[in-house]
Amino acid sequence: MKPRIVVVGSSNTDMILQLDRIPRAGETVLGGEFTIAAGGKGANQAVAAARAGGEVTFVARLGRDVLGEQALAGFRRDGIQTECVGRDPKAPSGVALIFVARDGENCIAVAGGANGRLSSADVRRAKRFIRRASSVLLQLEIPLETVESAAAIAAAAGVRVILNPAPARELPDRLLRAVSILTPNETEAELLTGVRVTDDRSAAAAAARLRDRGVEVVVVTLGARGAWVAGPAGQRRVPGCRVRTVDTTGAGDVFNGALAVALGEGRPLEAAVRFANAAAALSVTRLGAQPSAPMRAKIDGRLAN
Repeated sequence: MKPRIVVVGSSNTDMILQLDRIPRAGETVLGGEFTIAAGGKGANQAVAAARAGGEVTFVARLGRDVLGEQALAGFRRDGIQTECVGRDPKAPSGVALIFVARDGENCIAVAGGANGRLSSADVRRAKRFIRRASSVLLQLEIPLETVESAAAIAAAAGVRVILNPAPARELPDRLLRAVSILTPNETEAELLTGVRVTDDRSAAAAAARLRDRGVEVVVVTLGARGAWVAGPAGQRRVPGCRVRTVDTTGAGDVFNGALAVALGEGRPLEAAVRFANAAAALSVTRLGAQPSAPMRAKIDGRLAN
């Protein structure tokens, strides 16, 4: 049986411009290829989890516009349950403007639109899906109150709560105490702890501070270096995979979606992180967020090699 994953979060349409380099403030850079792709951290994670082998329910809010229709059609093509995807009559669907440099690094600005109106009431309407899930996956492109409501419902039902604290912001301890697994990258870990993460030692220090605030397990993602995993059973770095990077957009979302599936299948934490590392590595070899999320066979093949 496929693990049941509920993702509560954002959906955007990504407008991507490829450039030789990211412009500095006040600078115009000419040239580059323009593409449009499905995105949004919540939607990216939902698609990644579905392609990795999960049975996914997405709780989200779209505008009543063409971009919303296109997003909804994409979710259905990936087999995602959309009963809890609402259509907002007062706000447009979210949009992200993304610059991607030749070396794969990116710069992103988001107009949240309907994402900002996803409410605690929307989450409560999804209670029956949350309570029977193996994991609830959350991020921060929706109101914090909504994130807290989803975490509280899941925690009360004994459901694993995975929070990807992105975009980076301060978080209350009451939320962190409801989180089973927190998955910050280096920047997010620094904002939450004040520890600048540059190596394994500093990753361990940041993870320790987050665990002191009530998080059960902390997984600090380190890009190509893999991930630092800290929990009750100890801590260590799980190595990543070396690949040719084309675009890092959505790699963290793919990691989180794949991690939720692997844990739902009963894999031990370290093995689940290896699975997620492989999925994320595959994603950076292609342009775009959702278009780059790999299918299960590709992830299994990468692990085998």
